[in-house]
Amino acid sequence: MDSPILSIAIAKPPYDCFDYLSPKVNHPIVPGMRVQVPFGHSKRMGMVVAVKTDSDVPAGRMKPVDHFLDQHSILPEEILSLLWWASQYYHHPIGDVISTALPSALRKDREPLVKEIPMWRLTEAASSAILSPRAFRQQAILDLLLRYPDGASSHIMQELGFDWRGPLKTCVDKNWVDKFFTSPLTRNAHPLNPDYGINAHQTSAIESIKAGFGDFNVTLLDGVTGSGKTEVYLQLIQNVLEHNLQVLVMIPEIGLSPQLLSRFQQRFSVPITTMHSGMTDQERLNTWLLAQSGEAEIIIGTRSSIFCPFKSLGLILIDEEHDASFKQQSGFRYHARDLAVYRAKKLSIPVVLGTATPSLETRLNVERGRYHVASLPERAGVGSAPAIQLVDLRRQPVKQGLGLKVIEAIHETLAKSEQVLIFLNRRGYAPAIMCHQCGWSAGCHHCDAKMTYHHDDERLRCHHCGYETRLPTECPSCDSDALQRVGMGTQRLEQYVNTLFPGYKVARIDRDSTRRKGTFEDQLDAIHKGETQILVGTQMLAKGHHFPSMTLVVILDIDGSLISGDFRATERLAQQLVQVAGRAGRADKPGRVMIQTLQPEHPMLQQLFTQGYTKYSKMALQERQQAELPPYVAQTLLRAEANKRQLPVQFLEEAKRQLQQMGGQCLGPIPSLMERKAGVFRAQLLIETKNKAVMQQLLNHWVPSIGQLPSAKRVRWQLDVDPLDVI
Repeated sequence: MDSPILSIAIAKPPYDCFDYLSPKVNHPIVPGMRVQVPFGHSKRMGMVVAVKTDSDVPAGRMKPVDHFLDQHSILPEEILSLLWWASQYYHHPIGDVISTALPSALRKDREPLVKEIPMWRLTEAASSAILSPRAFRQQAILDLLLRYPDGASSHIMQELGFDWRGPLKTCVDKNWVDKFFTSPLTRNAHPLNPDYGINAHQTSAIESIKAGFGDFNVTLLDGVTGSGKTEVYLQLIQNVLEHNLQVLVMIPEIGLSPQLLSRFQQRFSVPITTMHSGMTDQERLNTWLLAQSGEAEIIIGTRSSIFCPFKSLGLILIDEEHDASFKQQSGFRYHARDLAVYRAKKLSIPVVLGTATPSLETRLNVERGRYHVASLPERAGVGSAPAIQLVDLRRQPVKQGLGLKVIEAIHETLAKSEQVLIFLNRRGYAPAIMCHQCGWSAGCHHCDAKMTYHHDDERLRCHHCGYETRLPTECPSCDSDALQRVGMGTQRLEQYVNTLFPGYKVARIDRDSTRRKGTFEDQLDAIHKGETQILVGTQMLAKGHHFPSMTLVVILDIDGSLISGDFRATERLAQQLVQVAGRAGRADKPGRVMIQTLQPEHPMLQQLFTQGYTKYSKMALQERQQAELPPYVAQTLLRAEANKRQLPVQFLEEAKRQLQQMGGQCLGPIPSLMERKAGVFRAQLLIETKNKAVMQQLLNHWVPSIGQLPSAKRVRWQLDVDPLDVI
């Protein structure tokens, strides 16, 4: 056959590979090129994944490719190889894997071109601008730009919280604002290059890790909170840059990127850029292309940055490697940390996993000799470890969630002009609304979950599907007006703390209070300036933040995790407690941590705070081994959902019988812990094997036949290999 045969991964369902004939073109045809192909009665975009000379499909049935969107590969062979491996390991369709890995701009027919970023700044005429009281949006724009004399990008403009493009155009037309374009790369021409005076432990860690440069190895940088892990990162990066190589720094959350970017800008004069979901399509595409060309030398990104192509990648750093945010929880359920290790091995480059609370999987890899470890057992500088106190709530009065001892400690701290963090990992005002007369409670119409009351706008919201409604004035069941707010959320806690400590500024940091872009940064700035004395917040504050004047940390409502049916619950709680406690006493003032609980004698708490996280993790590993739980066994979840309750279980029963015929062992099927979510019913089947190699062998035989089951077309099903949530 004259025309080559192209294996095309389709970027939309069914996310599979199909063979097409190639048209005659004036450029080489290689894997990694986007094409448009006829598919049924529509046109679809796909990716060339292989060029072949033969096919199992008869020549007369193969259609030709409509046209090529690229004249060269936009996916380097190294990335395509990574995606193939990920597709096979996680048993997920390659078309969806590729689509997930691409910037959204490249999932369309947009050209892969770097474009300058539009910026706006005030003109001299703005100082004499006269606005009517009704032009409050224009005034807000001028006020914002006053804070950014060098110009504000569209990312910054979103801080306004309203549709700013129309009012901004009016300001430009009136010559109050100047629009200009600038490079997407961030570069500080005059870095400070401060000498932080690293200690002996940091020096030892740096030299130990540098000794492995030039080849593949994984090092756990195990450092207590405040031990100076970031300074170790900076010194390692400097060494890599001196060899004209690039660095990928992976972080778990967007909220950590501004402060890390600022720290890096102060240190390096090389081009630095970021990659995360808060960026526009073009901004993400710019990062992708600048990394691929080698122009961007440092990339700071969240989990999807693991798919970013590099011209000469020399080091991968993963900060807070234990964080569950590195595992994608929908669609293609990959773990970015594990993909980073695989990618580094193929590139023969080192990986550094930094954390104060290593995951048990990482700890086991250290014990088995697969990973090296570099320890930072002490805080850097003058900071010392905070004193930990378990506050027994059974022996003291409690008001609005705060015990008497905690309230007294807050008063003492504020009197010394020091700051306080009150940690409650539940946003909203109250987690439930109930009728005192008949017992009715406000449940979500689409989920098996209670609605959370939000005081700011008098709304009930479901934190699982996003459904919201107005707060009823009367009980829908008995028409009583005896509706009560039950439980404590950050909004209610903030309100009570304001009442309890008048004269002190209280700030709340959670997903609700930081929806507007820039709000989070403004609140952090107020804390650093000492304008805020009390901080109420959720897990957004659990890691990565340095508050020199914060000497008291109060942690509320931990008991639910101590009695959870999830075998990972205590590990996650231990990590969270250590991370949050680490915000206290990071400078020259001693820190104190008070943890309220009804179970102060719980073995995990005693082990954690008398012997430390390392001893706790070893104990937890022993328990997992005895119970035959991960990381000593391999797990995979087969999840199914449908609009009718019986369909997921029926499908999973068929899949179970098929699995058992192949000699596989499984538990279930059972309904998910929240059976109905967003209007669909969910169930799951848990498969266990003695190790990952056996699991892969089993899945290789089983997965291809699942889609052929009689009920497979009546449900949506998906595999979750190495799941982090199994209940």
